[in-house]
Amino acid sequence: MDVIDELLRSDPAIRWQALRDLADAPPDVVAAERARVAHEGWGARLLALQGSDGLWEGGACFPASYTGGEPGQPWTATMHTLQTLQILGLDPASEQARRAIALVAENGRWEHARQRYFDGEVEPCINGRTIETGAYFGVDVSPLVERILGERLADGGWNCEAENGSVRSSFDTTINVLEGLLAYEQAAGSSPEVREARRAGEEYLLERGLFRRLSTGEVADATFLDFAFPYYWRHDVLRALDYFRRSGAAPDPRAAEAMEVVRSRQQPDGRWLLDRVHPGRVHFAFEDGVGRPSHWNTLRALRVLRWWED
Repeated sequence: MDVIDELLRSDPAIRWQALRDLADAPPDVVAAERARVAHEGWGARLLALQGSDGLWEGGACFPASYTGGEPGQPWTATMHTLQTLQILGLDPASEQARRAIALVAENGRWEHARQRYFDGEVEPCINGRTIETGAYFGVDVSPLVERILGERLADGGWNCEAENGSVRSSFDTTINVLEGLLAYEQAAGSSPEVREARRAGEEYLLERGLFRRLSTGEVADATFLDFAFPYYWRHDVLRALDYFRRSGAAPDPRAAEAMEVVRSRQQPDGRWLLDRVHPGRVHFAFEDGVGRPSHWNTLRALRVLRWWED
């Protein structure tokens, strides 16, 4: 309980989710705390950084000032900021969210070919995230969903490199698309086509234990075992397990090893650390640094454990 109490003393974005997912607080208490995200803390800070044109840093995927040569990828453009606001739980019905999304829809254009923001572009990893934030914030992204359903590969998942000839799915792209399709189902209702595609993508991950190569059983990427926040487009086992929790699925035995990875990272004081920060330009830090206790990883790990054990 001391760990939950610590979460409840954090930013409103942490508090409302801890109240809902760990403390079983009444819905009106949760809603009141969630409403504070638009006015206080991280959510309010991100909203204040939106430009008069509706974009963050003047770009959709990359800041307008970006010319390359920076360490990592800059995370300050519109796509990454909207995803972060959605993770924080900014209420889509709030005046601040409605105003922000209307400006993005009106003025946002992708760097690829100047496509309108919520029409998406060509990469399914980008389009999956666009579907997720669009559906969450009440935008009709059904044409983009139709496109992404047609881009599923034979092994059940998706890969941004398919346009360059790849015939194998990737963990990173697949988790982005799955989260998008789940948000779309939750907002607009399901269909047999969407449900089938999401189940196929889930099987792609589960057949690999969420982090292993199907061919050799080796760890596909060591970073999949590190818990980062924000995670942006990157896959890791905590992100994947939290997706399955949100989907309402029962725990699958094929994810048991990934669940043990989560358990093994809990510290003696009951918290989880920040394992990794994906390099790149940011608006501000959400945590105290790598190797330090992480509110976000602790929140997500505790609710995943509760889902798995209950």
